Amino acid sequence: METIKNAANSASETVQQGVSSVSKEGNKEVAKDSNASTGTRASAAKDAVGDKVEETTHSVKK
Repeated sequence: METIKNAANSASETVQQGVSSVSKEGNKEVAKDSNASTGTRASAAKDAVGDKVEETTHSVKK
């Protein structure tokens, strides 16, 4: 039973890592968009850093 629980947790962490990665990449694109306002770009850059931290955290938990 413990093996099934560990496998489910690992799968969940993998999915969450993927979601964080996609979000990070999207935020990086917004941060690089010269047509976006400075505030929007700064917020997206901050969010990308947070997403990277989450991505790393989920990777470690796997």
